[in-house]
Amino acid sequence: MKLAQWSLHFFRLPYVKPVTWAYGSEDSGDYALLKITADNGAVGVGEGVVKPARSGYSPRSLQATLEDVILPLLEGVDLEDEKALAKAFGWIEGNLNARALVDNAVWALRAAASGEPLWREWGGKPEVPVAWIVTRQKPADMAREAADMCARYGLRSLKVKGGQGLETDLRAIAEVRAAVGPKVELSMDANRHYPREGIGKYVRAIADAGITVAEDPCHVAPDAAFEKLQGECPIPLLVDFACTSLQDAQLFIERGARALMIKPARIGLGDARQIDALCARHGVAVSYGMYYETALGSVTSLAGAAALKSKLILPSEQCFFLRFTSQITSAPLTVKDGVFRLPDEPSLEKLVDWKAVDKHKL
Repeated sequence: MKLAQWSLHFFRLPYVKPVTWAYGSEDSGDYALLKITADNGAVGVGEGVVKPARSGYSPRSLQATLEDVILPLLEGVDLEDEKALAKAFGWIEGNLNARALVDNAVWALRAAASGEPLWREWGGKPEVPVAWIVTRQKPADMAREAADMCARYGLRSLKVKGGQGLETDLRAIAEVRAAVGPKVELSMDANRHYPREGIGKYVRAIADAGITVAEDPCHVAPDAAFEKLQGECPIPLLVDFACTSLQDAQLFIERGARALMIKPARIGLGDARQIDALCARHGVAVSYGMYYETALGSVTSLAGAAALKSKLILPSEQCFFLRFTSQITSAPLTVKDGVFRLPDEPSLEKLVDWKAVDKHKL
């Protein structure tokens, strides 16, 4: 299959309520939807988040990057050949999100051409357990949100956002635990808020409070300090921000990493599968992380989660789409009993409600 044509669509979906991240607050999310058509008529779509403060792209800069840099590299490339696509991008430094957007659209194209959804083609199961992320708020508000989401969707795992100071983080853990009961698993992501010095004490404190996995409590690098830090922590450290490539994963594994984050919406399904295979060979656990996916983007990411080779340390996080007041999918996709059920439709493009894309366009 060769690339015949493409189009890029930008849209904005409002949240049910504002969300506060480590880098700022927002009341909606902006997205890019890439549609590619092959010379045999097969169609693939890929979704990418557009957050200048997070992804480093604006709609205009992403459009220019795709049009001037990334997509011209696909001219004459056999899109059925995974290695050929990787080779086409082999000399590109940076532009991670743009490459991921194209990679995921091409995987969707291959699935549409094969007549099998990716999760089935890769030997996965359609039902994928998911976890909810409780974002930074006052502890009482975090507890109310956690209880509400567990009650409505049967969730059994929560990631509590930390980074509000040790005292507030511990209070948030205690109030969330009281609200959801003893059977719901709790992990914590501090988004690198704390200094590395003394971080072992922080991790021990949240572990004593009931946290099972500590994600990015401070800035980490694959070095001797990271090796030492793991020895100070009674629970696994999950590396997220510093692990965005196969090379990063290799370096952290060499330093004894116990758990690595994989985000297909950030790095692409191709690299995600390679990191998964590497972790499986070395006995390293993974987490399939949220990168702000809508319901449509969640189908792409969870196709990989459904067919993981390595051990999953926490349930996948792709239920962020429950934060939106509307979606761009033509069929309802939701979470029931803590599980997202992947659709049987091979063509991701057929799940798109193009009228909704137009309604919410930027």
